[in-house]
Amino acid sequence: MKKLFALFLVVMLVVCSACVASAQGKKFGATYMTMNNPFFGVMNDAIKAAVEANGDTLITLDPALDAVKQISQIEDMVAQGVDAIFLNPVDWQAVAPGLLAAHEAGIPIINVDAAVYDEDYVACIVASDNLAAGLVCGEDMLKRLPKGGKAVILGHPTTKTGIDRIANFKKVVEEHPEFTIAIEDSSEGQLEIAMPKMENIIQAVPDMAVVMCVNDPTALGVIQALRAANALEGVLIYGVDGSPDAKKMIKDGMMTGTAAQSPINIGKIGVEMAYKILAGEKVEKHVPVPVTLITAENVDEFGVENWQ
Repeated sequence: MKKLFALFLVVMLVVCSACVASAQGKKFGATYMTMNNPFFGVMNDAIKAAVEANGDTLITLDPALDAVKQISQIEDMVAQGVDAIFLNPVDWQAVAPGLLAAHEAGIPIINVDAAVYDEDYVACIVASDNLAAGLVCGEDMLKRLPKGGKAVILGHPTTKTGIDRIANFKKVVEEHPEFTIAIEDSSEGQLEIAMPKMENIIQAVPDMAVVMCVNDPTALGVIQALRAANALEGVLIYGVDGSPDAKKMIKDGMMTGTAAQSPINIGKIGVEMAYKILAGEKVEKHVPVPVTLITAENVDEFGVENWQ
C-alpha cells in the first residue's frame, strides 16, 4: 500500500510539473543592436504584444552596439532555455559564435530588420527591402537635381541593412556622371555620431548637394549640424525608417525624404514566423517587407505622430 501511495505521489509530481511548464508557456529572447534607436523600441513592443497575446513571455536585452556583448546575450538566452530568439545583429559577421551556440542547442533564430552573414544558422529573415530603400532615395534625388552635384554618404558598414541601403544609392550615383561621391563615412546609425561627423564634412565639402543617411537618426544629426552652420538650405537629405521625427522634419521642409519601414509589421511577421517554425511548419527563408518613400508630397498620408 505504501509503495502504491509513493508511486501515486511520483506520478502526481510529474503531472504537476508538466502542468506548470505548460502554464508558463513559451519563452522568447530578443536582442537588437541598440535600444537607443526608437525604431527597435517600436519593433520590440510589437513583438512583445504578439507574444504575450499567446500567453508567452519575451526577454529583451540591449547590447548597446557591442558585438561581443550581444554574443554573450545570445549564449545567456540559450542557457536559459528560450524557445526562440529574435535577433537584430550589431555586426552581421561577428555575431557568428552566438548563432552557432543557438544552432547547436536547437533554438531557432529569427532575424528581424537585418540579416546575418551566416544565413544557414538562422531559421528566417524578416526585413525591409533595404536595397529598394537606397534605390528610391537615389531615384528621387535624380528628379530633384537634374544637373547633378556632390553627394555625401553616412552609412553603417557592419550591418547588412546599412550595406544594402548604401549600395543601391551608390549605384544610382555611379550610373550618372553628373553626380560624384565627395565623402563616405559611418555614423553607426547614431545621431550623436552623425552630428560631429557632419560638422567636419561641412568644412571639407561646403558645396555638397545631397546627403544620404543610413537611417533617420543619422539624418536628424545631419540636419542639426547643417542648421547650426547655417548650411541647410539647398541640401537634399535622405534617411531610412519613416520615423515620426523624420516625418515632422519633412513636413517642416528641413528633410527631403525617408524610405519608410514598418517596425510594427516586421515585429508582427517575425512572431508569426517564430510560431510557425516552432510548430514544425516550413517557412520562407527571406520574408521581405516593402518600403515607401515619404516626401513632402505624401507625408500627410502617413501622418507625423506614429510609426507605420
